[in-house]
Amino acid sequence: MAIDVLDQETVAQAPTRGAIALVTLALAVGSFGIGTGEFVIMGLLPDVARTFDVSTPEAGHVISAYALGVVVGAPVIAVLAAKMARRTLLLLMMTIFTLGNVMSAMAPTFESFTALRFITGLPHGAFFGVAALVAASMVPMNRRVRAVGQVMLGLTIATLVGTPIATLLGQLLDWRAAFMMVGAVGALTVVLIAMFLPKDKVSEGAGIMRELGALKRIQVWLTLAIAAVGFGGMFSIFTYIASTTTDVAGMSTAMIPVVLALFGIGMNVGNVVGSRLADISLTGTIGGMLAFNVVIMTVFSLTATNPVMLCICVFLIGCGFAACPAVQTRLMDVAADAQTLAAASNHSAFNVANALGAWLGGLAIAWGYTAGSTGYVGAVLSAGGLVVFAISMMLERRGRITI
Repeated sequence: MAIDVLDQETVAQAPTRGAIALVTLALAVGSFGIGTGEFVIMGLLPDVARTFDVSTPEAGHVISAYALGVVVGAPVIAVLAAKMARRTLLLLMMTIFTLGNVMSAMAPTFESFTALRFITGLPHGAFFGVAALVAASMVPMNRRVRAVGQVMLGLTIATLVGTPIATLLGQLLDWRAAFMMVGAVGALTVVLIAMFLPKDKVSEGAGIMRELGALKRIQVWLTLAIAAVGFGGMFSIFTYIASTTTDVAGMSTAMIPVVLALFGIGMNVGNVVGSRLADISLTGTIGGMLAFNVVIMTVFSLTATNPVMLCICVFLIGCGFAACPAVQTRLMDVAADAQTLAAASNHSAFNVANALGAWLGGLAIAWGYTAGSTGYVGAVLSAGGLVVFAISMMLERRGRITI
């Protein structure tokens, strides 16, 4: 059973649909900005490398720096800010994100740019975790995952619209302009949250020790493991999708943006559909989508030489994002009264999945297999996530671990 994330007085106020929509919009704009800021660098690495006179692989270290910021920042901020009102925390996180991007655009050296990307990544997980808690608290139990999915919709739209626009802006003007654009979206989010999100009270008993209590719950660790392992497959395939498109399927480089767009469309479809399915059956959606991913990723490798099948599989792999809002919501459930740490740590787990998937996919290619083999790697990782999920359900049904 989920724990209410706002105090009883706040819940009793029963916000109107219009008020809920405005708060959701503010949070979704924030997730759009964070998603755009995280992924835009990938298309601008050569430009960054030329500016700072480093190699493109060296420039790639800034991506790792941001990911490290996410992994470190999510749990640390969630614990240290345990006694902070959620509205205040969201405003603080988005202010740091905004300043981090603006200062990244003005970084004078590669070292300072790398450090600023690390700092900018720190509020990433905490923002998403707290935003999910706030969104879920405003709606009835049977609409929680949809509310979380609406916040995360900003992230999926960023992969389809925000990142391409920011990348184009960076290519036409300068890569620094792309980060200024992301900073502007962050500033807009600060304004929207300040305008539309009501002030809240810190729940009674909130504190560092209560948040750390999440680490004592095996179901929290198991759910984080589902995210870290089970979704590594998506990143294994996505990281090398350009090589698969041209070298394996024999398509022209002009088709790479089309294939990436299909992945983005799939993520948006999966987010919307998966959120509705999870409100019907939370655990059923998680287990079902992991099994779905095993099948689709296997088919991806088996048919990667066929351009039509490649496009279909890429879209369906993007649809696998359907489980993400469900995993986020389950973390909120199994964490009991330590929800902030658990919800924020979900994004640390996804960055672990990103690193794990990219590393294992690259390892397969280094061993002489084609980029199309990343589908098999992804299938194995998804199967690993399914095993962890099965263990979690077994423990829960035996009554050894309760929610």
